[in-house]
Amino acid sequence: MTTFASGTDTLTRDALTVLQPGFTGTTAPDWLLRRLGEGLASVGLFGRNIASPEQLAALTAQLRAERDDVLVAIDEEGGDVTRLEVRTGSSFPGNHALGAVDDVELTREVAFEMGRRLAACGVNLNWAPSADVNSNPSNPVIGVRSFGADTALVARHTAAYVTGLQSAGVAACTKHFPGHGDTAVDSHHALPRIDADASVLAERELSPFRAAIAAGTRAVMSAHILVPALDPDRPATLSRPVLTDLLRGELGYTGLIVTDGMEMQAIAATYGIERGSVLAIAAGADAICVGGGLADDETVRRLRDALVAAVRSGELAEARLAEAAERVRELARWTATTAVPAAEGEGRKDIGLVAARRALRVTAASPFTPLTEAPFVAAFTPVANIAVGDETPWGVAAELARLLPGTQTGSYTGEDAARAALEAAGSRRVVAVVRDEHRHPWMAAALDTLLSSRPDTIIVEMGVPQASPRGALHIATYGAARVCGRAAAEVIAGE
Repeated sequence: MTTFASGTDTLTRDALTVLQPGFTGTTAPDWLLRRLGEGLASVGLFGRNIASPEQLAALTAQLRAERDDVLVAIDEEGGDVTRLEVRTGSSFPGNHALGAVDDVELTREVAFEMGRRLAACGVNLNWAPSADVNSNPSNPVIGVRSFGADTALVARHTAAYVTGLQSAGVAACTKHFPGHGDTAVDSHHALPRIDADASVLAERELSPFRAAIAAGTRAVMSAHILVPALDPDRPATLSRPVLTDLLRGELGYTGLIVTDGMEMQAIAATYGIERGSVLAIAAGADAICVGGGLADDETVRRLRDALVAAVRSGELAEARLAEAAERVRELARWTATTAVPAAEGEGRKDIGLVAARRALRVTAASPFTPLTEAPFVAAFTPVANIAVGDETPWGVAAELARLLPGTQTGSYTGEDAARAALEAAGSRRVVAVVRDEHRHPWMAAALDTLLSSRPDTIIVEMGVPQASPRGALHIATYGAARVCGRAAAEVIAGE
């Protein structure tokens, strides 16, 4: 491909403006600062970029010294998907727990507090909330990231989340349009397909996005999914019928459209990121998210040059690229001029724990006596999806160890999980921790074996609670965030 000069001509600047790249390290590399000077308007942050709130604030200040209206984006859903607290687990329980409580004011307060913390660190665009209706309980990538399986519930909580987040001065990016809930494939690995007809999609998938638009969401993220009823040929991210005709035209949305990560295999393995980026902008997207795995200057240069070449060849209208770049700048102006309110009282700081406690569903086979001696925690661990990652701790062991010193733990997977856990537990009371038991036959079999040998086993379900409650005590937390583990541990230890 031809390489174009990195000067400041309008076309080149616009091509840079529509990119949302990531980078490695906890300080901004020279190439990134240089690109900000050349027209780049957005940066995406991930767990690898964050060591502490103080470090993050210094990093965002470094970016703003180069461009004062830069959009600093992050994937901070709370719950299972956290970047701010990637090494400790989140202080917020996540969407499924909020949906289980079904108190829209609580959801708004949680989103406000999250936004307040992001704003304090200099982050002004959050790739959240997930407005997906979890209509397929076997979904491998959405699950507890969704408020639930009921469309009306998802819609009202999506709107409350958008309102809360943006009242803290942080732009919401409602995702994954037109709805990723009815999929059985993870778009990080392949291209999912939803075969629902248009009337089902309109009533089920689109309702939460209508609610988000009505609440004023500043951004919407597209999904890498094929929805033949809307476009039989191209995934939503690359589809003009989905992004322009449906989202802009039918739903009347006027804000920023951001793509999901273009390095995800649903796009990268089928179109390639350069071709995919050109098609996405042509279809109606305004910003190209790339950087979860590709985080270097070479990627930025390749995408910039692909967009410039597409305009010069006539494949991409220059006016469409200019319109996209202007929408990015418009959102940057909003974030730069939106006053960030001070914290409204100390009570908000523990709102995540309050929500996690309220979300618990506790089922006891008979009156339960809290533990007074340290148990053995057997974590039956599924493979984490890429959105969640495997670096964030989960479970109840750390919180139980705080309440019952001497608590021991082990992590188990596969056919031999129960036998290994029983052997390690010895005479200790067993607390079995699972995620999405209904999706993992080996996990259900492990619990069968465990309960037949130790019927007094306590079970903590930290995924979507589809399987029937069992065990001496069954606690459904509706998520695996640190606060969910703490809330469950408090019940087990009688706190």
